[in-house]
Amino acid sequence: MPVRQLLAFLLVFSSWLGGFESPSVSKSSAGEPSGKTAVEVRPLQLVHAGRWIGEAVCYSPYRQGQRPGGSGPSKEQLKEDLLIISKHWPLLRTYGSTGFAAEMLQVIREEQLPLQVVLGAWIQPEHQKVGGSEEINKAAREANQKEVINSIALANEYQELVIAISVGNETQVEWSGHKVEPTLLVDYLREVRNRTSVPVTTADDYMFWCDASSSRMADEVDFIITHIHPVWHGLEAVNALEFVREKYELVTQSHPEALVVIGETGWATRKNERGREAKRVSGRMNESEQQVACEQIVQWAEAEKIATFIFEAFDEPWKGDDHPDEIEKHWGLFRVDRTPKLILESPRDTK
Repeated sequence: MPVRQLLAFLLVFSSWLGGFESPSVSKSSAGEPSGKTAVEVRPLQLVHAGRWIGEAVCYSPYRQGQRPGGSGPSKEQLKEDLLIISKHWPLLRTYGSTGFAAEMLQVIREEQLPLQVVLGAWIQPEHQKVGGSEEINKAAREANQKEVINSIALANEYQELVIAISVGNETQVEWSGHKVEPTLLVDYLREVRNRTSVPVTTADDYMFWCDASSSRMADEVDFIITHIHPVWHGLEAVNALEFVREKYELVTQSHPEALVVIGETGWATRKNERGREAKRVSGRMNESEQQVACEQIVQWAEAEKIATFIFEAFDEPWKGDDHPDEIEKHWGLFRVDRTPKLILESPRDTK
């Protein structure tokens, strides 16, 4: 479907939703989402065209001078990225369904690239403190609704490419900077699930999934996406695998009946050697250490057939503060100019 036709469909779909009221935040006396029931699980298909596709990568396309909500990638830049990714991974994950998502899927289809997609729907808080009271943030609500509508439309249009939708990213863990009420997230999960046929989930840190409170969210998803980052726990790269394995096992023990996917793990290649970041991140951040950590994790995950998304495909200079060494800018396995770092200097055959 051409992009203009897709946009027309979205307008019609949005109108059909009748204004799409924000999910209710009604609760039972126990504080649970209203009407809560465990879902009939839709299996996540991790075999495609006869091969396992669980060796995966997180993807965001923003280059120098680009950022979400601002200047974005051209179709040719998306094509360049996707051709690179398809040589190394069969599965990618995005964090939103607006912006570049529609054109990305269009490129994959047009170029017949051997890529499957876990499509994100970015969810942000809809309530804000104004004075001494709480008010609805209308812009945030509209943005969430657009994300939900787009994720539904794209999953239904690109059924051969989108294998799952992840609604919300790190919205429940206690330290989140965009924490969302559980009831709000649950109702968005249900809205997406009711209007698609793919598995639906939400992504969060292992700390949330190991907490007893996560059980009600686990009842609402088809599988669990957990994030496990050894970098933030004062470790060296040589100890990264042990940490990832330990935390993964804790999540699976907390939710023994669920399929657990590692949605983020990896190792950055630079950090600010001064200030709070230097104190928090004591491990060495360079390409050699990234290679040690990521190769060990990938080999373990492949041997155990644990679907694992390495964070991330490309460096993103828009992230974090203005310091050029700020760690959030340097998680890519490729640099921002799309040249490979040490771990990927020799292309791997993914066929």
